[in-house]
Amino acid sequence: MLTLRRAMAPLIAGALRSCPACHAQSVPRVPRRNAAHALHLSPEQVGSILRASEYSHVVPEFDGKNVSSVLGFESNQLAANSPAEDRRAAASCLQTGGMLFGVFDGHAGSACAQALCERLFYYVAVSLLSQEALEEIEDAVERRRSVVPILQWHKHPYDFVNKESASMYFESLRCYWQRLIGLQVPGERRDVGEALANAFRHLDSDLQLEAQVPSGNQFLDSMALRVAFSGSTACVAHVRGHALTVANAGDCRAVLGRRSVGGGDWQAVPLSRDHDARNPSETGRLRAEHPSDERDTLLQQDRLLGMLTPLRAFGDVKFKWSAELQRHILERGAALMEGDRYLHFYPPDFRTPPYLTAEPELCTHVLSPEDSFLVLASDGLWELLDDHEVVRVVGDFMEASGGALSMFHPRLTDTGASMTLGELHGELLRSRREPAAPERNAATLLVRHAVGRDEAGRLCDERLCDMLSLPEDLARLYRDDITVTVVVFNPQVLSGELS
Repeated sequence: MLTLRRAMAPLIAGALRSCPACHAQSVPRVPRRNAAHALHLSPEQVGSILRASEYSHVVPEFDGKNVSSVLGFESNQLAANSPAEDRRAAASCLQTGGMLFGVFDGHAGSACAQALCERLFYYVAVSLLSQEALEEIEDAVERRRSVVPILQWHKHPYDFVNKESASMYFESLRCYWQRLIGLQVPGERRDVGEALANAFRHLDSDLQLEAQVPSGNQFLDSMALRVAFSGSTACVAHVRGHALTVANAGDCRAVLGRRSVGGGDWQAVPLSRDHDARNPSETGRLRAEHPSDERDTLLQQDRLLGMLTPLRAFGDVKFKWSAELQRHILERGAALMEGDRYLHFYPPDFRTPPYLTAEPELCTHVLSPEDSFLVLASDGLWELLDDHEVVRVVGDFMEASGGALSMFHPRLTDTGASMTLGELHGELLRSRREPAAPERNAATLLVRHAVGRDEAGRLCDERLCDMLSLPEDLARLYRDDITVTVVVFNPQVLSGELS
């Protein structure tokens, strides 16, 4: 957490350096580097670092069934850990319509977050399918015929995919849809919130089961153990038509940006609550699930058993399995987990597990013409910017871009026709003469503000350069991984102009 990094910052040897505008103690200072060895980044290099993982996707006007309420989305990620422990995902649901967006904040390694970003949306997608559709898929698999795709992924070219575990992932997913076939009623309508909750529960259960049952493949068994003993929070949004549903487990966050149709100030509407020690309802839930004699030991220094900040998460079987089961699994897989020192201790005051759950908290919202965008982000962003600052930055960016439509279709005329080649050539020549805008991606702009702003909320180029120049062993003391996805809604759909 940021408070820990701020507390440790003064312990770093050497004088502290900051730009003239960064005097307040609430802004973590950047350690001074020897002038002879200082790394000075040019504006172009700063831009390259910030934009290395940015991604933008425009949703086609027609998805084959109806006009989408999502105009497009922009995403970015800036690592502090090496390698990064955050993950992100976005996909279109091909059989049921709608889109899924997710941010996953891993800890004790990236294995669990990686598994979630590859698997959770499939669990959601099959949870939304009718019994007839599930039976058709099962029949196709049984007869070894091709299976109709259920997701279209929207990935950054460098987003990692663990292909080696695909067979194990598929078998677990198949077992899940087989259970759904036996439970569902023909013709019954699927509730999105229930589908999201079921997907969270069953995937977390499968992560634990895969770690307990050997597959006979050492690589898969090793991966399953790493996934289960690491952990990750998750915040997922499903958008279809005017219906927006958010499922959250942990301390990632979803915030809606809205503004009255006639203008006025931007408003930040939280669609999730952080599951940590600052949330009274969450601490009350935790204490109600355990004996009264553990009241003083459940939360120590605002951490679960003095160790874990989020109070809901996937994986983290250290807080879910009994001590006997953990010993049995670790003794059996000792050779596979060699080198993972975090496995060889137990949480203090460990008496009545499980202490942790992946049960999501759900929030439903009916989109209106006032709703402009949704920001999903890991806590690395929210530690540095609050909800209102995030919405203001994106809202001002959207307004400066000419509105939501101009963000994703900046080269369309008023009639909607594309420019001619001559007009496009003129635009290219003009763009070479004009200075480039600081950012053209809303998610990247948020990252820039989070890392490079001073106490007054102004962007400070020197501070940004210093923060991006920190070596890997120091960067984590000043900030966490930052992952952001900005989902922009189609104002013409929400207003009823298109349907």
